[in-house]
Amino acid sequence: MTQITVVGSFAVGLTIRTETMPIFGQTVLGSDFDFGPGGKGSNQAVGVARLGANSALVTCLGHDELAGVADKLYADEGVDGRCIERTDARATGAGMIILNAAGENFIILDMGANELMDAAFVDRAGDRIAQSDIVMAVLEIPVPAAHRAMELGKAAGARTILNPAPATALPDTIFAHVDYLTPNESELRILMGLGADDPTGTRDLAVQLRQRGVGTVIVTMGDKGALVLADDQDLIVPTPQVDVVDTTGAGDAFNAGFAAAIGEGRPLADAVAFGTAAGAHACTRLGVIPSLATRAELETLIEDRSSNP
Repeated sequence: MTQITVVGSFAVGLTIRTETMPIFGQTVLGSDFDFGPGGKGSNQAVGVARLGANSALVTCLGHDELAGVADKLYADEGVDGRCIERTDARATGAGMIILNAAGENFIILDMGANELMDAAFVDRAGDRIAQSDIVMAVLEIPVPAAHRAMELGKAAGARTILNPAPATALPDTIFAHVDYLTPNESELRILMGLGADDPTGTRDLAVQLRQRGVGTVIVTMGDKGALVLADDQDLIVPTPQVDVVDTTGAGDAFNAGFAAAIGEGRPLADAVAFGTAAGAHACTRLGVIPSLATRAELETLIEDRSSNP
């Protein structure tokens, strides 16, 4: 069984749908309120567990009621929580998600205890990282923690995946430790010091990013697929077309699917295709955790789309 360790975030998400996004000072009616676990690191750890990997999460929680949401989730999903620490200094992370009728969203986060993670924090999970086939990190935690996760993973001989979300400036020293970097199109531009909507071509920016030392750049582009740029590959892997309900968890689902597939030894393009299918599946359901596919659900989606392109 593939051993995957995610160094990342946990936060409780509060989601509500509205027909019209409010402006400051305005109150609007919403529907479909949902309260449950989130955080990119946690979502990805659950995602790879559902796909059959031995999954562990390295994160920090507060001593509060929201931490109990995490405890229940990992017990239910089979995620190893032995590297999770708790603190009295900060509350457990929380986020508010607003969805419009088209399934688009905006999110406000207070990452709370996650912000206490640093290189020394990650070092305390060194034994688990050393046993891992895949080490993943996100940027809802401080950059030094993500940097150390990539460094330890690479040193241990694991393959490393950095999902630079939310995007922020990164030191070039991190890139030599990253086998697979998985930004979306706006995150790619922010990593390159540009505005999120800069018109520079996505492939051109991916080439520039690889020149900073990344092994493989995989740019997720929603329903346009994923751009894959490596030493020996330059292609776009399509995304299965689905009826979109909620895009909130698509990026986390993609990374989970890709990590599980690459950990099983699938070729790069096949692993990315598995990831795009996982991302597409996530768009078909409301809420992140409910949208993360099991192995059987994902294989059914892939088979259905193969027989009915």
